[in-house]
Amino acid sequence: MNMMLEQKAIFRKTRSIFILSRLFNTPFWTIYNMLFIILYKELHATPFQITSIIVLKPMTSLISPYWSSWIEKRQDRLVSNIVWANILKYIPFLFFPWFQNVWWCIFSFGFYMFLLRGANPAWMEIIKLNIQGKSRERVFAIGSTIDYLGSAVLPIAFAWVLDDHSGSWTWVFFFAACIGILSTLPLIYIPLNAEATSDNKPLFGVKNTIIRPWKSSWTLIKERPDFRRFQVGFMLGGAALMMMHTILPVYFVDVLELTYKEIMFAIALCKGIGFALSSPFWVNLFHKINIFLFCSIVTVFAGLFPVFLFCGYFHISAPYIAYIIYGIMQAGSELSWNMSGPYFAKDLDSSTYSSLNVLTVGLRGCVAPVAATLIGSLTNATTVMVIAFILCAIATERMRSYGQKYSRGLAQQNLSRS
Repeated sequence: MNMMLEQKAIFRKTRSIFILSRLFNTPFWTIYNMLFIILYKELHATPFQITSIIVLKPMTSLISPYWSSWIEKRQDRLVSNIVWANILKYIPFLFFPWFQNVWWCIFSFGFYMFLLRGANPAWMEIIKLNIQGKSRERVFAIGSTIDYLGSAVLPIAFAWVLDDHSGSWTWVFFFAACIGILSTLPLIYIPLNAEATSDNKPLFGVKNTIIRPWKSSWTLIKERPDFRRFQVGFMLGGAALMMMHTILPVYFVDVLELTYKEIMFAIALCKGIGFALSSPFWVNLFHKINIFLFCSIVTVFAGLFPVFLFCGYFHISAPYIAYIIYGIMQAGSELSWNMSGPYFAKDLDSSTYSSLNVLTVGLRGCVAPVAATLIGSLTNATTVMVIAFILCAIATERMRSYGQKYSRGLAQQNLSRS
């Protein structure tokens, strides 16, 4: 009885801290996602610099596993990993009011994403340890919904300030970063529903430090063909989205000639509405079908996004509809991507699975944005969106096929056990 009460207390405290940290982070996350457009309009960033910042977001995932590798089989380091990442990721933005340089902004952008991705495996392992069953996905969905709802409301206010007060974006970043740093206080008190463990392996040494994340990921890929198939399908869909995002700044500013208010209404408000309204649907669906079939539905919505985005050439309402669809897709994508580690790991340490997720983001980030920029320069934005649509269609077919095989495999296992 006491054990059950203790587990409930840990669950409630973890849920409260997770949600509170998302609330504190929302103002910064909102302005952070506007940075590539701000650089294009305020600091007149070149196409190469815009491509650099878009490429940097996924490419930081190639080094993020070095931050998360220190928690592999080390539950005693989970909380400190999150706390230090949360402090450090905001610091570069505190210099924005006094140092307005495109490359410093790009560095700050990448450094934040490096630590955000790096701390994700620790968060997923804590959620796995402290929250059981369907509540796990519900808590994560609530936190993500807070992100998107906040990002749906705040951009309107931010855009108003940015349109009416030149140069105010630097101070918006400064104060949002200060609020983000304050979110560290509740993180210190994250509980653990397990005795802190250590594998007692030597963690120091240049060779071990460099190869450990890659070695662990490669071993996992070889030993778990089901997780390997999941990565293939997600790689195709993720590459399609990266290609589309590469051309969006020029598309919004030069083709549609949208103001900050109009851009934020589409990207933030419409996407936030789609995300918030669809989250309960995705959480329920996650427990009714296997993760492959789940992702095949996600990629259908991903394929609809470029279709409606392209229709913006003919009617101004199309991009807003596109971002409602994007929000629906993103709710399912966030849930499946983040929960795939605990889903495949089951009772094992999920940090290696989550780290591999982060690593593959970096791998496709090395190729997809650069390919989109090259194709866009040789042809046009429409061609890029067509290619992205084709990749989404292939991803849907692969995930559906993998899902059918996965279901048959589970059925055979259950039959042999009985």
